[in-house]
Amino acid sequence: MEDQATTTRASAAERVGDLLTSWVDRFPAWLRRVVSREFVGFAILGGFTFLIDLAILASLRAWTPLPLPVAVTVSYVFAFGLNFMLNRKVNFRSHAPVGGQVLRYAMVVVCDYGLTIGVTTGVAALGVDFRLARLVAGACVALFTYTASRRWVFRQEERDRPGSAPEPDEAR
Repeated sequence: MEDQATTTRASAAERVGDLLTSWVDRFPAWLRRVVSREFVGFAILGGFTFLIDLAILASLRAWTPLPLPVAVTVSYVFAFGLNFMLNRKVNFRSHAPVGGQVLRYAMVVVCDYGLTIGVTTGVAALGVDFRLARLVAGACVALFTYTASRRWVFRQEERDRPGSAPEPDEAR
């Protein structure tokens, strides 16, 4: 009996996801097809972890002699690790084995990393402040990361495995 109650009750992470995105349900149906709760959750979590990324980057630049590419790398790796954990549990509500997801996510991060380093360093070399350069790079990778996460890293078939949680839009 306890097992049945546990599997039907939303986890704390899922309740947080509902809290962050439930307001999307008030959108007209046509808009909900374009702006899903998953997309909004991804944007909110992405914004949060991006602020963490910027805070670490600014701290490293202020208090260490690290070159910009190294400081960007350190802040980036930390932020993307946090982003993976939050999106897996809070937003995409995945119960699939984590191993394959981590490998796919690592490939997405490698692509994002190259774009982030290239754009941040390139825009900063043009005389733009590194914080603004990093914002430009963040905007460049956001859509790619969402699409790759939704369609490949946390793909639907893995969320539909027996014993996994239902599709987030169906569960909400």
